Amino acid sequence: LHSLKQETSSVVSITMIWKLIHFSALLLGVVTSPAPSSSPTTHTEEGPCRIYNSGRSADCVGRQLSSVPWRHFPSTLEDIDLSYNKIQAVHADDFPRFPQLRTLQLQYNNISHIDNDAFKNNTRLEHLDIFNNSLQEIPAAALTPLLNLKMLSMSNNLYKHATLVDSFSTFVKLQVLSMGGPLVMGLKKGDFEPLRNIKLQSFAIKCSSNLSYYEPGSLEVIQTRNLGFDMAIDQQPYALHHMLRDLTNKTFSVIQFRNLFEFMYYMGTEDIFQGLKDITVFQLIFHRGKFNENLLRMALMNLQVTPINRLRLQYIDFARSPTFVDDGAESSIKNLALDKLDLWYISNPDILRFDWRFTWFNKIKELSIQYVYFNSVPCDAWVEMEGVELLDVSNNRLKNEVIFSQHCDYKGSVPNLHTFNISTNDLTSLKDLSLLTKEFQQLQVLDFSSNQLGSAKTSQDCVWQQNITRLIAHHNQFQSEALNCLPTTVHYLDLSYCNLDQLDMAYFKKATNLRELLLSGNKIKFIPTKWGSPSLQSLALDGNSFGLISMATFQDMPQLSQLRAGNNPYHCTCELHAFIQDTISKGKVNLTDWPSDYRCYHPEAFLNTVISKYFPGQVACDIRLVIVISVATTAAVILILMLICYIFDLPWYTKATYQIIRAKYRAHKEKAAGEVQEFAYHAFISYSHFDADWVRDQLLPCLENNRNPYRLCIHERDFMPGRWIIDNIIENIESSRKVIFVLSRQFVNSEWCNYELYFAQQRAMGKTFSDVILVVKEPIDPRSLPSKYCKLKKMLSTKTYLEWPQQVNQQAFFWAQLKSVLGKPTITAERMHSRTSSVSGLSVTGPPKENEILEVLTPNVDEEAEHKHDNIRRNNDELLNQRQIPMVAF
Repeated sequence: LHSLKQETSSVVSITMIWKLIHFSALLLGVVTSPAPSSSPTTHTEEGPCRIYNSGRSADCVGRQLSSVPWRHFPSTLEDIDLSYNKIQAVHADDFPRFPQLRTLQLQYNNISHIDNDAFKNNTRLEHLDIFNNSLQEIPAAALTPLLNLKMLSMSNNLYKHATLVDSFSTFVKLQVLSMGGPLVMGLKKGDFEPLRNIKLQSFAIKCSSNLSYYEPGSLEVIQTRNLGFDMAIDQQPYALHHMLRDLTNKTFSVIQFRNLFEFMYYMGTEDIFQGLKDITVFQLIFHRGKFNENLLRMALMNLQVTPINRLRLQYIDFARSPTFVDDGAESSIKNLALDKLDLWYISNPDILRFDWRFTWFNKIKELSIQYVYFNSVPCDAWVEMEGVELLDVSNNRLKNEVIFSQHCDYKGSVPNLHTFNISTNDLTSLKDLSLLTKEFQQLQVLDFSSNQLGSAKTSQDCVWQQNITRLIAHHNQFQSEALNCLPTTVHYLDLSYCNLDQLDMAYFKKATNLRELLLSGNKIKFIPTKWGSPSLQSLALDGNSFGLISMATFQDMPQLSQLRAGNNPYHCTCELHAFIQDTISKGKVNLTDWPSDYRCYHPEAFLNTVISKYFPGQVACDIRLVIVISVATTAAVILILMLICYIFDLPWYTKATYQIIRAKYRAHKEKAAGEVQEFAYHAFISYSHFDADWVRDQLLPCLENNRNPYRLCIHERDFMPGRWIIDNIIENIESSRKVIFVLSRQFVNSEWCNYELYFAQQRAMGKTFSDVILVVKEPIDPRSLPSKYCKLKKMLSTKTYLEWPQQVNQQAFFWAQLKSVLGKPTITAERMHSRTSSVSGLSVTGPPKENEILEVLTPNVDEEAEHKHDNIRRNNDELLNQRQIPMVAF
């Protein structure tokens, strides 16, 4: 009711009563149709009306209809709203097709006629509203079939009288009735006789603003809980005395007088309210009208001796009485004992101290002063409100200096006040508010919402009453530092919509009794971890700006059972998923707004995804599983690498590469020391010691014993003594134009042949192996070669090779082919190749022994290797006997 901000027509006035007592209008009969009990399931816009609620309801409001469009209606309709149109008449064929009709609203049309048979088929009709039309007579004949009527609003028509015919006595189910109109000049004793045996919930009567007559006994037959009068007694003020007498010894929930004096103030001296003392009524309402000091005192004097519990003065035009003289005597209103006094929308704030005192507030339990806009609160006002337990001064534009004066002594003021509502004003200082209320010894509930409180500058050195347990502060402008100015004894704290961007944990550590906290609609960017609040049971964090939330935040809230945290820009991560799953599965904390208000904002791929449908992979979110998989994968990779190394003999290649690097390094050092290498051989011959006889007896003589001999390098003869074996191999391969491999089964099994082949491959890298000559001494199946001979396999399958023929007559062609591949035996540079050794003053040159090589690279040899060394030794001895060995002294 307090949300009304301007004067309205009689319709709005009666609507206020309807809201108050939860029934229909009392004065003007403005009975609005309740919303359909079930939400609309289907609707269509075809035709002039909207059909919804599965064909049970029709909405035709404000469609500029001049007649009832019944042809467009389904026969299943139960509710039809045709209000705010231009219908002029209701005909007999408008509603007979709707036997299920229960609610029909025709208010605010221009209906001047209703056929007698208009509702003959609508016997189930319960709610009929024909308010504010142009009917000149009460349509009694048309209403006669409606025996199930419960609510009938037919006021504000052009009736000239309010007399009901006998047929109204059959409406035994009637609960709400509003009747009358602006042309009804008065009431007669027999007007409502048909209602004698009907117990109503609400009855409202409207008469002309210029009431001409009222016959005593007119209202005696009315039995109702709520009674409303819309009639001005400016010309007949004593009619009020007769009306109240007709209500003697009756009990009512609400009696409302609207526009009791509409055009002039009552200047008489006779007490027109004296009949109030004989009426039992819970609440008395004066809505609109003119009151002066004398009339108000007259009403309050009678209320002091009546059992009325509540009084409301709203939209009152208050004025001072010109004849009133303040002689300093005590106020006559000192015993007005009311449960509640409402002063709303008063035009003149002088009504608060209408007799220049505030004593009429002394025994009021709940005092509500709204939209009065008073600009001062005298010190004595607080002292006079001894019995006030609830004080509501919201919606008054109060400022700090108005509500709190440093010149007043507030000690002992409002000793029984436990609830103070000062919301929707212009307060800016928390400190001033705390100084005002610190002396309110019983204060428990403080509401200062919708102000301008919360700045750090005006929120220092606050001293609060220690009894405050409920603080309502939503819709302010709080800075984080201002939280420390709030009372710490609260059990309930509402800081919603306060523009907070972060939380000061220091306050919550001190507020140890806090049980319910509302922080909705702020700008909080993150939720601190380990938020200590041991008594907190309910927390609202919805509508903020944080995207991360975890269980760590609420670990120190053992009592938390209700959490509302939707409508935040959540980052859909494993942490959020874990929080949701853990919260729902344990059931200890109830997410009250789950799941509709929880949506993803990040990452972009999940924008607006409902979090209840966000299911990240278990591997991505379970760190233990990630560790297990990582360890297992690493172990598998290591095993696979080990297997590859085993299959492809990678250790051997690694060892060989290492030897190449060492040899290159030594060669670099020797070159830096002045030793110079030159190209010296046509070919380097690599062979197994098992093929040494063939090399010495066949290959060397054929190539070296010519007119233009080839200069060949073999290890038995041409390796330099005293050098590293690997250095000899690499140096001589690099000093040779070609490399000839004598392939046989023994070659494959020779360790050093493997090295020589590998080094030759490294030298030929990028040259498609054009300097490598393969001589197959005996047939070899490439598929039978070990995996480490992958290059050799490739050369045997892609490169043309020479095969040694067993037939003697084919050998000459073989030598020709070999010489052709070697090219002309022209040597670009001569290299002195000497071997020296010194034994007891005698220098002997000889080929390097293979056992020496093995001792360098493979210290631990087996028996097969030892046998190989013996063969090499024998071959060396034979070679020394056959060739002239140069003698070089050291």
